Amino acid sequence: MGFLLFLESPVVCAMHCLPTNQPIPHPTPLRSCRRRVAAGMTLLEMTVVILVLLSLISILFFGAQAWKRGSDRAFCIINIQNVQKGVRSYSNLYGFSPGDNAPNLQSQIIGLGRFIETTPICPGSGKYTFGATYGVNTIPPVGTVYMECSLADSDQHVPNGTADW
Repeated sequence: MGFLLFLESPVVCAMHCLPTNQPIPHPTPLRSCRRRVAAGMTLLEMTVVILVLLSLISILFFGAQAWKRGSDRAFCIINIQNVQKGVRSYSNLYGFSPGDNAPNLQSQIIGLGRFIETTPICPGSGKYTFGATYGVNTIPPVGTVYMECSLADSDQHVPNGTADW
């Protein structure tokens, strides 16, 4: 319920169009009848809203970049693991032991109808090298990867544990 206000002067209020000596219900505190309050936002409020939105967008942008780097790293490690599984499968299928020389090993693993259909491409724009440690045609010992990424040092495109590979 509102308050009743009695003003003593017989001046007409522009907002209520009633003489001021009659009771006027005011549910909110009394404001000057001569000032009109404009609805909307001020320039300062609009600037603050824009700055908040820009800061949220920049945080989202950096988060998306970190997510992309993480997914590139994971996909690269999956590529390395798949090639390693192809080398192990080939050596088990044809009776090669770790350290044995297998002629054209890379072409025996990668290609249509082989263990891996196409040569893997690093999603982080790195380059893969095959047989860097023991040679291209040598079955690597267990725990040593056959394919390595050039981003292994900078972006950590290297598996954490390869002891059982």
